[in-house]
Amino acid sequence: MSTKKICAVAVFMAMNVALSSFGVPVPGGKIYLNDVIICFASLILDPISAFIVGGVGAFLGDAIFYPTPMFVSLVTHGLQGAAISLIAGGYKKELPKLWRAIVGVTVGAIIMVGGYTIGKIFFYSTLEYAIMKLPFEILQASVGAVLGTLLLFATPLKRIKIPKE
Repeated sequence: MSTKKICAVAVFMAMNVALSSFGVPVPGGKIYLNDVIICFASLILDPISAFIVGGVGAFLGDAIFYPTPMFVSLVTHGLQGAAISLIAGGYKKELPKLWRAIVGVTVGAIIMVGGYTIGKIFFYSTLEYAIMKLPFEILQASVGAVLGTLLLFATPLKRIKIPKE
């Protein structure tokens, strides 16, 4: 990997940690905006870099602020990022097409909701708690998918040149 790519991955990871450090209050809970960065970065990075940004970034954010689900975050957000990158094809020479990006972030959102639901069943030992938190997971995944895609296609950020090597 080139120095520029390592720096880009590190900046996206730092943004992931920063956005996972606080939640936006909604009635009945909080949503975290780190999914926006995970989706955006995964659309323009290769699958391994997307796994690092999503999984390791969320793992570090949880390790610092709320360590209970950090391994769930590592696997779930890592797989989310890798899946988005593979489906959208952002790691190729060109930007992903809009329809591939939409399919990618949708699959990523399903992975995120499913992974956290299974993780909550495991960590809190109750299906009821996981079901109670399901609307917040769906809201967080949806907000992340929509805003991450909009950041790429509706802003000048699509001009970012991330080295492919």
